[in-house]
Amino acid sequence: MKILLFGCNGQVGWELQRSLAPLGEVTALGAKGAGGLHGDFRDPEALAGTVRAVRPDAVVNAAAFTDVDRAEAEPELARTVNAFAPAALARAAEDVGASMVHYSTDYVFDGSGIRPWREDDTPGPLNVYGRSKLEGEIGVREAASRHLVLRTSWVYGVHGRNFATTMLQLAAERDELLVVDDQYGAPTGADLLADVTAHALRTLHERPDRSGTYHVCAGGETSWHGYARFVVGKARQAGENLRCGVGQVRGVPATAFPAAARRPDNSRLDTARFRATFGLSLPPWQQGVARLLDQLLRPAVP
Repeated sequence: MKILLFGCNGQVGWELQRSLAPLGEVTALGAKGAGGLHGDFRDPEALAGTVRAVRPDAVVNAAAFTDVDRAEAEPELARTVNAFAPAALARAAEDVGASMVHYSTDYVFDGSGIRPWREDDTPGPLNVYGRSKLEGEIGVREAASRHLVLRTSWVYGVHGRNFATTMLQLAAERDELLVVDDQYGAPTGADLLADVTAHALRTLHERPDRSGTYHVCAGGETSWHGYARFVVGKARQAGENLRCGVGQVRGVPATAFPAAARRPDNSRLDTARFRATFGLSLPPWQQGVARLLDQLLRPAVP
């Protein structure tokens, strides 16, 4: 299989370079492109030209405009990157007979209630970012007959900064942490997302009827407050010298941290359809975060 990967320098894209490699030849592009191929999502038609030049069997899009607050101030840029560019990729993929994999988000929903969101629930994004991602989903589904739209949430990875690294830094500097306790989801490792993507793409290559939109995230649920307590507790157990202990991680409502964009309170996603369709298990979020912390806190080898 010949795979064209966009967004290779992001958290998920970095892991996809590893997970997709056993499937075949991977051409991985960041925003700057390479070898005359374009990877800048501000230029959708140039991206489409790259697809037509490479003529891959599969296009995997891990690029996105993810600065949720900045999107409120730059809605046209967010829409170009998150909606117009994926749609252009999907049309080009269809032209060359390629499958299309695209990542989306729980932000397409309004975050109400406590039930995990299912794929057929009615979207209702609260902010510009969510609206741009929803428009991107629709563009991919309409253009690419063989596609996987994978909605996920609370993604972290070893490559780059994430919530855990921020909490560790703050816990080392402060005696007390205030963390939002009324927003719920499942921290999902970029490595897990990349691994299940590779499996699902291989299945799609053999079974085009598996095309569709799926929810993919780690098992279980927690709040940002619970997530922070887990991180601090594990770091303390590992012998990290932190000023703040688990008991000093205080829960506060989201309104304590005003932001330009409103966030959903309920980011829970029902993954039953994905697990049943592709025969996969999605481990509890604690397992992935514990592994992340083991990598972050492991002493450097001289």
